[in-house]
Amino acid sequence: MPRKPRIHLSGGLYHVILRGNSRQDIFFADEDRFVFYRLLEEGVRRFNYRIHAFCLMSNHVHLAMQMGREPLSRGLQNIAFRYTRHINRAQDRVGHLFQGRYKALLVDEQSYGLELVRYIHLNPVRAKIVRDPALYAHSAHLGYLGKCAFGFLTTDWVLSQFDTRIGVARTRYARFVADGITEGHRPEFHSGSAESRVIGDERFVQSVIQGSEDDVRFRGMTLERIVEYVCKDFEISEHELALKSKQRKTSDARTLTGWLALSTGIATLSDVARRFKRDVSGLSRGVTRLEASAARDAKIRKALAKHRMSICQA
Repeated sequence: MPRKPRIHLSGGLYHVILRGNSRQDIFFADEDRFVFYRLLEEGVRRFNYRIHAFCLMSNHVHLAMQMGREPLSRGLQNIAFRYTRHINRAQDRVGHLFQGRYKALLVDEQSYGLELVRYIHLNPVRAKIVRDPALYAHSAHLGYLGKCAFGFLTTDWVLSQFDTRIGVARTRYARFVADGITEGHRPEFHSGSAESRVIGDERFVQSVIQGSEDDVRFRGMTLERIVEYVCKDFEISEHELALKSKQRKTSDARTLTGWLALSTGIATLSDVARRFKRDVSGLSRGVTRLEASAARDAKIRKALAKHRMSICQA
């Protein structure tokens, strides 16, 4: 049976599972876990993904990862390759460490995001390793409680849903996790729906599948068409877009042009920078800031997704 295709959604939240080959251990000492943490931190900077939750078990890893502008596969393949190399050297062994392809399930963050974070952090409890997730040293739960600092972990999105005051948010988060301690295995967090690798209600699943199908339309898209769409949306001319103006409107328009070109694979930021005779580093910073804002704000993510789909009808 052919493998189900990956669904790549820029800004999408994924439940990622990496398992040891033949269920064998992948962590043998704390040093191994520190190496894995370092690879995650490098990946956050290099591939622009975000880690909202993690749990390192002896023979597998759970991650709640939010995709950046790079495909999730690039960051995960980089981690798997480099970590396998580390273990093979440390254990004087050869061969594969991980079991085939990683599993990545796209999650409706509005309906299931918090539940996924809780489910991941309660993994050691379900495995009967500890009774309290705060007693397990190798998950992000301690980071959310403020008892441990992980440089690669993003906690603001989750905690902001409990309160704007950090102390109150942590208390309510801890209570939310405790409320799920008796919750058992949830198959949907491991397989998604029957039709796709998606966790969400029927409307979310259908919108994602339709969006994936719409990506085919981008094959005939051009940078010129994106520029035309952005100019019309911002009600400015292409001449104004190319001017060396520091006005917020034209800057935002160029940033959106760069993001659309990059997220659809139609052009690189260098192509966009050359088009407007701008410095690519400045454009890159703008796109990075836009993606960071989208990671924190669901309204911005929805607006970007709408722009991405609208250029198909422009």
